[in-house]
Amino acid sequence: MLEQNTINLEEIFSTQNILIYLLIVNIFGFFIMWLDKHKAKKGAWRIPEKTLFVVTALGGGIGTTVGMYAFRHKTQKLNFVIGFPFITILEIIGIIWYFFSK
Repeated sequence: MLEQNTINLEEIFSTQNILIYLLIVNIFGFFIMWLDKHKAKKGAWRIPEKTLFVVTALGGGIGTTVGMYAFRHKTQKLNFVIGFPFITILEIIGIIWYFFSK
């Protein structure tokens, strides 16, 4: 008999895999903040602000926020100063709620 290959979502969304994903997306968020600042200094094509927010919303809020302050990039824009931490806090609250509501 042939065994059926089934996808187990609990294995895919294991704590280890989620932590690896969050590490990668936050490193990427930090990197794109550096890259955008670098491009701003050179007067080159910039990363759209929408993209920075999307990366933050996909779990990269810590990386983008740390990058914002480490490179002093977008710190004069209230949308970023409030938006990045707000999105990150909402995500953390959602994660805590998810794990403690089981």
